[in-house]
Order: sequence, then structure tokens, then C-alpha cells
Amino acid sequence: MIILVATTNPGKIREISRILAVPGVSILTPRDVNIVLDVEENGQSFAENARIKASAWCKASGYPALADDSGLVVDALDGRPGVRSARFAGEHATDEENYMLLLDSLKGVEDRRARFVCATALAFPDGEVVQARGEYEGRILEAPIGEEGFGYDPVFLDPASGRSFAQLSPEDKNDRSHRKRALVELKRKLQDSGRL
Repeated sequence: MIILVATTNPGKIREISRILAVPGVSILTPRDVNIVLDVEENGQSFAENARIKASAWCKASGYPALADDSGLVVDALDGRPGVRSARFAGEHATDEENYMLLLDSLKGVEDRRARFVCATALAFPDGEVVQARGEYEGRILEAPIGEEGFGYDPVFLDPASGRSFAQLSPEDKNDRSHRKRALVELKRKLQDSGRL
């Protein structure tokens, strides 16, 4: 099966490629198929955004297209940044600007429970869309720590290791990540349906 990974985010491409590295699956990127597509993420949920992106990339390329929408959900902020995680500090905000705004928003707040959420969607040319969701619970740190990863990884405490996601190796992060959980569930659904 050929799957087009419907993102230009190099961190996501690396993670998805590692997790889906199974016999019989070939991964393509937008660069491989020479397609540039700007899909408006106007859904109200991670699942809706993933479906919108996967369907648009599938239609444009003719390949089964895998998209995800993921972000950070913080209990004390009523679920924010949520679907606006990549734009929490503004439309063109950097990862650092986003997580520094998050830390500012949580100053003096004791309840620092949070979870990374990932919704995946694999859209097929025949119109079928297979979706899955994964979550990973943790806490928001008081300050960023670590050099690995991307996004909110430097401020997200992994309770299993006592380290930030940005201190974990890519392999350790993938072993417990929300994206892996969603992709494992997606793979199970594809196997159950005979697609994989």
C-alpha cells in the first residue's frame, strides 16, 4: 500500500514514517508527489480537521492520504490550546512562542494536568475514511527542558520517565506518544477491514 503523508511538518513526517515502517507500506511525502496544498483547518475537533486534510490530499494526489491533527489539551485552560495548538500565540507563532504563552497562562495554577491528543484519518480514493484517536496523559512543567522533539514537547512532563518529551529519544517518545497510539489503532482498523 502506498500512503501519502499529508503534512509538510518534518517532525510529524519522521514520527509517522518510523511508526508505519511495516512491510508492504510505502510512505510518500508531498515533496515526492510534487504537490503543494494549503488546506484550511476549520474543523471544531481534531478528528474533523484530520478528515478534512486527508480527504483534500487524497483528492489532489489520487493516493490514499494520511493526515493527523494533534495538539495539547490542558484541563485548567478548559481544553485550550486544543485545535489551536499550533496557532495558540498567533497564526505564524513559533513553537517557543506557543509554549511560552502556555506557561504564562498557567502562572500560579496548581492543576497542570494535560494530554497530547492525536486524531488520524486515512482517506482512500474510493471515498472511505478510516479514523483513529490516541491520547497521552502528562503535566505541564514550570519551564521548558530538553532539546529533542517539537511543539510543546519541552514543557510536557512524561509521568512514566519523569522527563519532558523533549528529553526523550525519538524512540522513547514514539513508544508512548499520542501519535503512535492513534496510528496503532488506525493500523488495527485497517487490518480488521482487510485494507492492510
